Amino acid sequence: MPRARGTPTVAAAAALPTAAPVRPAPPYWDEARRHLTKRDRVMSKLIAGSGDIFLQSRGDAFTTLARSIVGQQISVRAAQAVWDRFAALADGVDAPRLAPASVLRLEVEAMRKAGLSARKVEYLSDLAKHFESGAVHVAEWQRMDDEAIVEELVAIRGIGRWTAEMFLIFHLMRPNVLPLDDAGLISGISRNYFSGEPVSRAEAREVAEAWTPYCSVATWYIWRSLDPVPVAY
Repeated sequence: MPRARGTPTVAAAAALPTAAPVRPAPPYWDEARRHLTKRDRVMSKLIAGSGDIFLQSRGDAFTTLARSIVGQQISVRAAQAVWDRFAALADGVDAPRLAPASVLRLEVEAMRKAGLSARKVEYLSDLAKHFESGAVHVAEWQRMDDEAIVEELVAIRGIGRWTAEMFLIFHLMRPNVLPLDDAGLISGISRNYFSGEPVSRAEAREVAEAWTPYCSVATWYIWRSLDPVPVAY
């Protein structure tokens, strides 16, 4: 997904550049490609030109959301540097996942010295409290619908709807999420469907009617049309 287009992006907010194992494509991926190719001529061209790459997820839920908070409003490189220092304080920079309890044990001053703003320290602490207390129902997310999960996540300080929708797409791999707050999606629809003319949310939603029930997949291909390097959340 393209960077720096006026709103947060996956690359800046969560997909910090660390090595990740190659994982299989989502089980719906091939069917989604067939559906989109049949229903949408523009999407058919985008899919044909994208090769065999596909959406991938990595990490666990808490670590993914913590990364999204660390990366807010700063560059990818700066986010990685801060994350490395922060993770080293908690569970070690090479740890595959960050434990909520480890974050709660950290002193505020130490987190600030790692490069976190006072507000991000508050956000990370609130996130850790939600996970440690069971206020978020991680074990039930696979059975919950998208909107119910969004409602749970936006109750956490520092997580808005955009971050929650990115989490649905890149971590839970939900197939039919349409993130209309994402500047990259709107820019890609403008470029591919409206010859670069400005696009309203209503117009974007109308274009996406042909994508249902695979809006996440179509959105991913729109991002690829702007930035061919895929990201992992």
